[in-house]
Amino acid sequence: MRLFVALIPPQEALEDLDDFLDVRREAGPFRWTQSDQVHVTLAFLADAPERSLDDLVERLGRAAGRRTRFETAIAGGGAFPDAARARVLWAGLSLGDDGRTELDRMATGARAAAARSGIEVGGQRFRPHLTVARLGRPQEATRWVRLLDAYRGPSWTASSISLVQSHLGEGPRNRPRYEVLEEFALSG
Repeated sequence: MRLFVALIPPQEALEDLDDFLDVRREAGPFRWTQSDQVHVTLAFLADAPERSLDDLVERLGRAAGRRTRFETAIAGGGAFPDAARARVLWAGLSLGDDGRTELDRMATGARAAAARSGIEVGGQRFRPHLTVARLGRPQEATRWVRLLDAYRGPSWTASSISLVQSHLGEGPRNRPRYEVLEEFALSG
């Protein structure tokens, strides 16, 4: 199974970001991420054995229960690897010290839960972001980074994390289709 653990913003926050980007989409050579696929990946599990799923769900539930809710907003942005050679455009999160600490600990907890369930965790160090667009080849994107950097959406409470299965090629235009398998509440 191809899985990931994610912080998924509420619909209102995603719609606001989508409205902000919508009028600008024609101007860029990007493959834009559909709003229902925008999320912060906490842990990527490229090849999870189905037999490990129950153990993973139990461990993720415990890990989420140790984290507390926090206020945030989609705000700012950037490009990977950088604006001069962009392959990915991303939006960021507005996080106070407590929010950043909790988000980092959520990612650590999700990765540890997967590893203890016998699932290999993919990716490098955790860099919180929401992918909004991809480029087929590296391009200069400084104007787009400045545009994203000026964005700030409505505030919302991060109150849960989700275990999501990715079905490659089953979405519109051969993109992945995401299915939320479980949602885990953070403590109050």
